Amino acid sequence: MIDNFNELISNSKTVAISGHIRPDGDCVGSCMAVYNYIVTYFPEVEVHVYLDPIPNIFKFLKNTDKIEDIHTLAEDTVFDLYIALDCSEGSRLGDACAFFEKASHTVCIDHHLTNGGFAEYSYIIPDDSSTCELIYNQFGKDKITKDIAECLYLGIIHDTGVFQYSCTTEATMSAAGFLMSKGIDYPKICTDTYYAKTMIQNKMLGTALLNCKTYDDGKIIAAVITAEDMAQYGAQSKHLEGIVQQLRDTTGVEVAVFLYELEDGDFKGSTRATGDVDLTAITGVYGGGGHKKAAGFSVNTKEPWSIIAEIVDMIEEQFKQLGIN
Repeated sequence: MIDNFNELISNSKTVAISGHIRPDGDCVGSCMAVYNYIVTYFPEVEVHVYLDPIPNIFKFLKNTDKIEDIHTLAEDTVFDLYIALDCSEGSRLGDACAFFEKASHTVCIDHHLTNGGFAEYSYIIPDDSSTCELIYNQFGKDKITKDIAECLYLGIIHDTGVFQYSCTTEATMSAAGFLMSKGIDYPKICTDTYYAKTMIQNKMLGTALLNCKTYDDGKIIAAVITAEDMAQYGAQSKHLEGIVQQLRDTTGVEVAVFLYELEDGDFKGSTRATGDVDLTAITGVYGGGGHKKAAGFSVNTKEPWSIIAEIVDMIEEQFKQLGIN
């Protein structure tokens, strides 16, 4: 933990909070948990939270209406303290990185294996399920209100797949149990933010399943969604959440690979593994990273299936090394 975390906050007049670009549940949950913590226990501190637009399903969290656009800041703005959450490197902060780098003090709380420590003060535990679990430990039980508990529970369920992924530990379940005891509506959080799907999401999942390909006797599965596919149904990137997990859940699959086209023509890649394949070694080739069994990357290409072919080759090489037939 960061022993002087509270001192860093109390000694600051201005604090900024950001997470990674295209924020997911753990990113939003951790950012809003820290924001609500500071508002509650350090009311004299001016605190701001800067994130890309968040999915509507996360807007039930307290104070999400206070999220600001980093592009509204004057270029000469300097914060006393900048807190980066669920972010493996500075560049993953997007345009907020410039303000992070010139802040008087910086903090990073994160659980990504590829985080080399880019802040002045870091709390990085790759074996923990989520950044929200780390923040739970950082705050301590006596400081967790119902509003903060909702934020932390959201992040934990999204990064554990509602406790089904191997990153879930006894400590994770203990933390979740305590958060439930604060009176949060945990069934609703799970249903509304994780399981519920819009018709557009269902159509995009169907498109991915229809065009997916399998390799190595079904141990590898891959799918691509193009900008044309998304335009057909009026879909955005937020409508693709959960596709790679669904691919991975296919019987016999060891590794799932999913690529979708971004507005700028690049492709965002997501990978998931059920076994011992190290996905960070693969996504790192494209400048990406994450966790051993869940990692991502972005790549500029006009031939996404060629990228998948390269990835399949790297996966099969690891299969050989691991003795997977």
